[in-house]
Amino acid sequence: MLIRFSVFIACILIGLFSLNASAADKKIAYLVSDLRIPFWNTMWRGAEFHALQLGYEIKAYSAQNSAKLELQNTVAALRSGVDGIILSPTNSSAAVTILGLAAQANIPVVISDIGTQGGEFVSYIESNNYDGAYQLGQALAQTMLSNSDYQGSVGIIAIPQQRKNGQLRTEGFLKALSEADIKTSDIRQQVDFSYTETYQFAQQLIVENPNMKALWLQGSDRYQAALDGVRDSGKEGEILLVCFDAEPEFVDMIRAKTLVAAAMQQPFLMGDKAVDTLRQYWQGISVPKIQQLDVLTVSAHNVEQLLPTIKHNVLGLIQDN
Repeated sequence: MLIRFSVFIACILIGLFSLNASAADKKIAYLVSDLRIPFWNTMWRGAEFHALQLGYEIKAYSAQNSAKLELQNTVAALRSGVDGIILSPTNSSAAVTILGLAAQANIPVVISDIGTQGGEFVSYIESNNYDGAYQLGQALAQTMLSNSDYQGSVGIIAIPQQRKNGQLRTEGFLKALSEADIKTSDIRQQVDFSYTETYQFAQQLIVENPNMKALWLQGSDRYQAALDGVRDSGKEGEILLVCFDAEPEFVDMIRAKTLVAAAMQQPFLMGDKAVDTLRQYWQGISVPKIQQLDVLTVSAHNVEQLLPTIKHNVLGLIQDN
């Protein structure tokens, strides 16, 4: 009996050792459009944090917003012998090519934001871009309609509209404005996401639309360019600003009402979920094809209440959790 029990314990230990060894052997590539953008950097940190907890090896491949480099990164990742890929593509059409290459190599892919126009993948983790933008539009409309100084049109500096998430943001926001009978001035699409580009777009919109009273930036990291464009046009205090996504400064800016509101995605949580989705897939656990996370509409009315969630899930400040 003692011998049988010892054999039983030994089998368990061997099984646990094999499981841990298997986990440690897993290798993940994170193919991301541009780690220089804080949103993607925070998502990467969420993925890295959870991967290291599981004993996985993980490496980020930043395309620096270049489809050519993105393709090169894909080939390099596949040649390195990865077991799985997390994909945040430069755009939804480029994702199709990447998914095709991964399928040929029989490598599972979890898409984390942006989306794809086709191809096979394990799961797509997305923010509820439509609803987040809709609620942001409602918050802006409420502010504009409550003060006669801000009753006018809204200019939009958008992320590329060939991206699925960009299309959904625009649709949701425009619906909210339409319901409030607020018109849009015009829309400019970002290409290189630079300070200069955003600054010039802000000034162009102001010059071409004298009745513009608010500006919506569909991203977050170039908020200063938008504010500077407004200030240098002599319109400081006359044009409201709302943003999609978040920067660490946004909490204080919302408190000071420099920023009316922000629709904050939860990139740290998205990265965490992407890694855990691969873990479940490898363990034979069924995972949803689409996983949708809420976007937090943050204004002066609720910023203090949402602060713990913002610190962890939005900004990735895990030491403050």
